Amino acid sequence: MAGLEQDSAIFAGLSKTKGIDTKIDSSDHVDNDYHNVHELDGAHAAPEYSADHEAGFERNTAVITGLSEQKVMDEKGGSLVKSSDHVDNGGHHGPGFSLEEKAGLKQGPIVVAGLSKAQVIDEKKGLVDSSDHVRNDHRHGLELDGIHDGLEFPTEEEKATLRRIPDVVPLTAYLVALVEFAERFSFYGSTVVFINFIQQPLPDGSKTGAGGLNGQSGALGRGQRASTGLTTFFRFWCYVTPLFGAYIADTWLGRYNTICYSVGISIVGHILLITSAVPGVIEKPGAIGVFVCALIVMGLGTGGFKANISPLIAEQYKRTKLFVVTTQSGERVIVDPSLTVLRVYMYFYLVINVGALVGQVSMAYSEKFVGFWLSYTLPTIVFLISPIVLFAARKRYVRSSPTGSVLGPALRIWMYAARGRWSINPVKTWRQLTAPDFWEAAKPSKVVGPKPAWMTFDDQWVDEVRRGFKACAVFCWFPIYWLTYNQLNSNLTSQAATMALHGIPNDVLSNLDPFALMIFIPICDLWLYPSLRRLGINFSALKKITLGFFVGAAAMIWAAVVQHYIYKTNPCGQAASTCDETSPLNVWIQSGSYILVALSEIFASITGLEYAFTKAPKNMRSLVMAIFLFTSTIASAVGAAFVPLSADPLLVWNYGSMSVLAALTGIVFWFSVRHLDEAEDELNNMDEGHVKKKNDAAWVSSPPSTNI
Repeated sequence: MAGLEQDSAIFAGLSKTKGIDTKIDSSDHVDNDYHNVHELDGAHAAPEYSADHEAGFERNTAVITGLSEQKVMDEKGGSLVKSSDHVDNGGHHGPGFSLEEKAGLKQGPIVVAGLSKAQVIDEKKGLVDSSDHVRNDHRHGLELDGIHDGLEFPTEEEKATLRRIPDVVPLTAYLVALVEFAERFSFYGSTVVFINFIQQPLPDGSKTGAGGLNGQSGALGRGQRASTGLTTFFRFWCYVTPLFGAYIADTWLGRYNTICYSVGISIVGHILLITSAVPGVIEKPGAIGVFVCALIVMGLGTGGFKANISPLIAEQYKRTKLFVVTTQSGERVIVDPSLTVLRVYMYFYLVINVGALVGQVSMAYSEKFVGFWLSYTLPTIVFLISPIVLFAARKRYVRSSPTGSVLGPALRIWMYAARGRWSINPVKTWRQLTAPDFWEAAKPSKVVGPKPAWMTFDDQWVDEVRRGFKACAVFCWFPIYWLTYNQLNSNLTSQAATMALHGIPNDVLSNLDPFALMIFIPICDLWLYPSLRRLGINFSALKKITLGFFVGAAAMIWAAVVQHYIYKTNPCGQAASTCDETSPLNVWIQSGSYILVALSEIFASITGLEYAFTKAPKNMRSLVMAIFLFTSTIASAVGAAFVPLSADPLLVWNYGSMSVLAALTGIVFWFSVRHLDEAEDELNNMDEGHVKKKNDAAWVSSPPSTNI
């Protein structure tokens, strides 16, 4: 015991697993909840122990377990006292020592834990000797990684029976959300007036495009198909560019730096947008050229921003493993990191929609009563909050360093695993490529003979890549969902213009969507989801997404019925869009479509963000998030096929066909992902994989997270 101080220390790395405890606890784990936690990462208060734990414990004793026989060592006397057979493993209630054994136990123990290399950790002085890997022992519930230290992990029985709750959201996540608020205010505040700017003509005598109280605002006068086409292109572009932004972030710049550069690019795009709408330019034919350039530049900035802001906010919460705590009421519950990430994204989405709502309403009225130049200038001013907050909080954010390109190795893993599984029979090929053992052949431990030079990762990273591919397979279904969502700011805005507005701008009605989200997100987070968990209903991520498809389909049914009655009541019949008069139907009848789309977003879109983050390998989170966002691009491309239906008299068919597609897709989607739903906990609680960086001699985490 030479060199050890009186306070407790940990010896790690003996050839056999050895355990210790500062206050003699179970030989299998350290009992840990909100009342008796001893957490080594400083996140919780000092431990409190029950009378059972305290009884009979005195100073200067160590417990050594995991040897061929369980032994108790009196540090002061140096003698080994053998227990009758073994130290009783008392589950969650501490060790079952006999009275004779307890009598010899004293306080100030030394913990001996098994690692690959000897480590001595003194509670006061910290790490004395490091090893290559940190111990990760799910049975013992003790993980010395600085994040999960001292946490108690649930047993399989507890996973199936204990209620689950989210953890506390860290403050830095709200600082990221503030940046997103400013960016989304500027984005939606600008884009909400695009339809009128492109479609409607400049009012007579106007040099700003403002229509006034009873007039219709407009500028370029290019018609509904041009407005639908350009806005569809813009959405397409905004969701293609995240792929490039993600690759740059994961490979070279990191998420934070990529966001900063993207903000600068977006500011240039906003300046071009203002230029296209100022008096003296808006009346000229060349205004559309400046406007299209602004769309391209803004899309570049938006893409780099969107691919990285979503992973950055979720990375502020660093825990990834289920753990057990005891609430103030005495109930043992499981803290589920996936629920915490879902909560982060729900309020992230809430902030997005607060920004969208304020931006869209204020800019719609700015367009109507002042002009388009103001509708583009005010969002630009608000957007300047983003670089200010990013700079001020730069030392607070948890950032992930770039790790070099891992896309190539990930694709190589798939190709390596697919060797010998191809056949001229497509059914046989499909079965072999989707077989349960498909990924096993690509694990380094299964390779016979010399390994390929590119195989610089461990088996766990292969499992992470497998999980990421499965997530991307889930995302393949999302384009059909986005078809229904994309109607909000295109055809539904045009539909509103054919109804009795009663002084309300036709593009204000779309704000019912973010307004409904602001109401329903807290309801779902604070009441609906907890109630379902209390009832024992597992409303998992994939079940939420499935329901999202059906609610989106219901929104399109509502829109189709409204359109049918517009045709019936409009003086021009089925030429409602070009008629000088409107239908007498009140525009608020549209509300059902917007509210249903908002509900579908909570179930499908928000959950999709959570699914992308939790299922991606840590060094590919931006890329997997970009792939999720890219599904909206595919929807825009598919939506281009519906453009011929985006005009009278075919609009009923437009909404009806989208409704049928969404409902059928929801059914097929669920049957295709049921097996993933059953494996949700397994996928969420995988061990972290490691990739060997170029020119590194040791395995490194993928990627290492540092708090800077």
